[in-house]
Amino acid sequence: MKRLALLFTLLALAAAGCNQPAATTGHTFGSDVTFLKQNTETLVLSDPSGQAQVAIAPALQGRVMTSTAGGPGGTSYGWINRTLFALGTKSEHFNPYGGEERFWMGPEGGQFSVYFAKGAAFDLDHWFVPKAIDTDAWEVVSKAADRATFHRAFQLTNYSGTKFDVDATREIRMLSREQAWKHLGIASIAGVKMVAFESSNRVTNTGKEAWKKDSGLLSIWILCSFTPSPTTTIVAPIKPGPESELGKKVVDDYFGKVPAERLIQKDKVIFFSADGKCRSKIGFGPKRTTGLLGSYDAQQKVLTLAQFTVPEGATEYVNSAWKIQDNPFAGDAANSYNDGPPAPGKKAMGPFYEIESSSPALALEPGKTAEHVHRTIHLQGDEKDLDPIARATLGVGLEEIKKAFAK
Repeated sequence: MKRLALLFTLLALAAAGCNQPAATTGHTFGSDVTFLKQNTETLVLSDPSGQAQVAIAPALQGRVMTSTAGGPGGTSYGWINRTLFALGTKSEHFNPYGGEERFWMGPEGGQFSVYFAKGAAFDLDHWFVPKAIDTDAWEVVSKAADRATFHRAFQLTNYSGTKFDVDATREIRMLSREQAWKHLGIASIAGVKMVAFESSNRVTNTGKEAWKKDSGLLSIWILCSFTPSPTTTIVAPIKPGPESELGKKVVDDYFGKVPAERLIQKDKVIFFSADGKCRSKIGFGPKRTTGLLGSYDAQQKVLTLAQFTVPEGATEYVNSAWKIQDNPFAGDAANSYNDGPPAPGKKAMGPFYEIESSSPALALEPGKTAEHVHRTIHLQGDEKDLDPIARATLGVGLEEIKKAFAK
């Protein structure tokens, strides 16, 4: 527990120690599943071929822990915090088990935060991830070869004292190659390995009172942790236009300003280094995001694409800044995080990088339900086959992506 407390203290520091060496550990999907089954109940979904597979932990909110496009011996795409599993203890603050796709709820900070108690200081000592989205097990409602559904009812109380009665249902479903290519809007390429899955995350207000802006709103927040490499780059297509109409191209000061050599801003795309060597985070407002984030790992030759729900005309998203906010509904619809040493000479928590998406702020009447869908597609193969996919979806080719942060 003391080691965990030290970790949390370090993570509260401003970003520092960038560009320090950060080793990555590669595991096969089969070895990760074996490890997971030794530590927690694990469900494995698969396509008919057995090559595209997904591993899920019901005890961790139906969290997708990892996936592969190559069967048990294939690359394991999710980041799993083996060290924390091995400790066998739990922190009251937060238990970063990792996982390729997990369910959280926002906002994290501000007067409507559900991570800080009423009147608490906005610092790590007073930050607590609600157990319902950290350590509580969710019920397995149903399971088939290619999908599984999980459920949990819980109550959250925000910083202002408002109570929320929440009923959450989460379905993880595999997508066939045909479905995945259709979602990408391009013709299939036979030589590319692929795993595609999506989560349908539904939240219902089961209380007697409506959720209102003046007392705080919740959001569905999906966070996806992946294993980085020295050549991994986040690629974020954005809508071009003036800041006066669309807001900033990218929010880049979550943990202090992202170093200039790690963030490239163009009219229609943002490049962000995701090498696990520098703790930093970026965000995109609802008027900028295209509902798509991607990454390319040139070392493993893996193109990852995340598609997510962005309702037409939605502009109010919860603000998670750790302070009392002037505008608590001016938050981001999508984010990306790069792990790294929290201070010079210190070790990174992972390393890992994240792709995140959020629903709009949920103003739900009693009995009403909101849904947020987040889709993950990994493609692995020769660059000559991956390049047209990147161009068609992200608007840039692999050479441009690789040159963004080439040494």
